Amino acid sequence: METAQTHTVMSVTQTPALSWAAAAETEHGDPAPSPRALSPPRPSPPPAGGRRFSRLRQQEGEAPPGPARPPRRWAERSGAMAGSGAVPALLAAAWALLAAAFLAVLVLLRRAPAWLTGGGGVSGLFQDLIRYGKTKGGCGQRPAWLRLVQVPKRWFTHFYVVSVLWNGFLLIWLFRAEFLGGSLPSWIQHMHHALGRDSQSEDMDSEHFSALLVLLLLWLHSCRRLAECLWTSVFSNGVIHIVQYCFGLAYYIAVGSTVLCQVPTVRNGKEFSAQICWYHVIGVTMYIWASLHQHRCLVILANLRKSKSGKVVSLNHSVPFGDWFERVSCPHYFAELLIYVSMAVTLGLHNVTWWCVVMYVLFNQALAAVLCHEFYQKKFSSYPKHRKAFIPFVF
Repeated sequence: METAQTHTVMSVTQTPALSWAAAAETEHGDPAPSPRALSPPRPSPPPAGGRRFSRLRQQEGEAPPGPARPPRRWAERSGAMAGSGAVPALLAAAWALLAAAFLAVLVLLRRAPAWLTGGGGVSGLFQDLIRYGKTKGGCGQRPAWLRLVQVPKRWFTHFYVVSVLWNGFLLIWLFRAEFLGGSLPSWIQHMHHALGRDSQSEDMDSEHFSALLVLLLLWLHSCRRLAECLWTSVFSNGVIHIVQYCFGLAYYIAVGSTVLCQVPTVRNGKEFSAQICWYHVIGVTMYIWASLHQHRCLVILANLRKSKSGKVVSLNHSVPFGDWFERVSCPHYFAELLIYVSMAVTLGLHNVTWWCVVMYVLFNQALAAVLCHEFYQKKFSSYPKHRKAFIPFVF
């Protein structure tokens, strides 16, 4: 199964902040004033028309004389920014926790105790939750109640339908907000303010463009995968667990929302300039390269079940050859990892939240690749022994 990250900058007027800072500096940093300085000044007679002049000044927006105090709204916003500082860390931690869970499952599978190798009870449920499609046969005879909570593997198509619709929706609204001066729906703004990041970077335009570009790449990736599911891939009668199905739907909603939250702030109505940097070029180039190889590998898998005329003649599994299949058993999973790494490069290589997403994709795809590799080795006695499961020459 293919796979399935920040603060918001709040604008504050400079004058009240500087006056408050100046007042605080005078209170704590300056030497103690002399007693003469502490005596109240003599009141001077008001000039002619003083009351009228004071009213005019108030109408023009000038603050009346007196000690500078921080505006209440500014103070509330400052506290909100300080309080939301841990939220983006929680977003990254959620992805890191998910990655750690799949890593634990991978390690447990490689060093499985005897009670996890059976086919019933806790073992059967564990095996049923980590396997899908052709690898379901590796967990032995499953209980009847587990077969009641499974759906066809061809429902993978639903993942990309949801991704195209949801991420396309986010992409349109983000494009309107950045280039056309539009505004995001209020519920998206609330989500962005809750999960977005408060960036103090000087290169704000580049970060805005990076997030917009990554969201575009993610949407294009979903469009391609949807087209491949509809017109390229040939699905067998394999099944997936209903929990896996629901998790896949939630994943593609979460990953698009994570990209949106990488925008430092949504600037409605302000000028936006797209600044193309070197990492944008490298990231997009890597994305195209990995996508092409993934498509080729999926075509190779589909052709194993088709005749030369393109007609489906079999649903059986065969040993694939060609392209990256010469090095690994699951090159399409490896290409998926490279696609997410290319998005991390496009974001400038420093986005911790997205690297946590990459770690999740790494362990998720590694688990699926190990199960597929074991399937090929057990089913085909002449399976090439030099092939790795996931990463060429490594794993």
